[in-house]
Amino acid sequence: MTERDSEGAHGDRTASGPLDLSLLRTFLAVHRSGSFTAAARLLSLSQPTVTAQIRALERRLERELFERQPRGVTPTRFADGLAARVAEPIDTLAAVAESGPGARTVPRPVHLAGPAEFLCVSALPALARLVEEGVRLQVTTGLTDELLDGLRAGHHDLVVSTVRPRGRTLAAVPLADEEFVLVTSPDRARRIDRGALATDGPAALHGVPMVMYADDLPIARRYWRHVFGRRLTGEASVTVPDLRGVLAVVVAGAGFSVLPRYLCRAELDAGRLVTLLEPEDPPINTAYLVRRPGVPENPHVSLVGDRLLAAAQRW
Repeated sequence: MTERDSEGAHGDRTASGPLDLSLLRTFLAVHRSGSFTAAARLLSLSQPTVTAQIRALERRLERELFERQPRGVTPTRFADGLAARVAEPIDTLAAVAESGPGARTVPRPVHLAGPAEFLCVSALPALARLVEEGVRLQVTTGLTDELLDGLRAGHHDLVVSTVRPRGRTLAAVPLADEEFVLVTSPDRARRIDRGALATDGPAALHGVPMVMYADDLPIARRYWRHVFGRRLTGEASVTVPDLRGVLAVVVAGAGFSVLPRYLCRAELDAGRLVTLLEPEDPPINTAYLVRRPGVPENPHVSLVGDRLLAAAQRW
């Protein structure tokens, strides 16, 4: 679908009479979730029903609202303006409908998702005081792409993402920078010529077992390109799909790995692990806090998000 003209939401041409609120509610769900399928799940409707309602609204407004993309839809400028106008009143009505007029609303649990290692080591400890104050958490771990799809579908409220989400439907703010370090056990380090590693590159690691997160060595390959300017070759001797497991194996002396500094800071401080290099420009990856574009508003979601952003300044 394409926008028929460039008029803003304040200049919409509509037939006489009020708009159907159910059509606006469906429109807002599609605008926030970024797809008809995700909106259907949020609203407990079938996808054909959502599609039919959006088409009915477009006919009513004489405007195209969404452009179809390979994954989901992108709102037109008119749709962005319309969403800005209707979001607050529709959210308010949804909250009243859910709790009843004058009822005291008990906030729902906050659905937080992200990489297991980051959540367990950094995020969840920072939220402990909020739990004492009555905030309830339901935590999901997994890979970023899957978690962002779940966010769009309404399964999560907040996602810690290792990439900035594409498109305009998800609001993301930088949360923390994770630095990657090349590490091994002290015993292994004594058998590696770290001077040669610094001057001649990774040939000094030839024959030392690699302990990695996955067979395709994603973190280490990035380190090799950034620090050594070359492609990493070879196969891992041990693969563990949890960086905490990789850390444990390396501390036990199995070989070397590339890990986020936040994950192995305690082991480095205690001398159970050592860095093989300290490059002036280490590889950095930014984690983002991404919020679900959903309704109704849950004040505890904002509390959790604000606490994570405040705590991240110390990570």
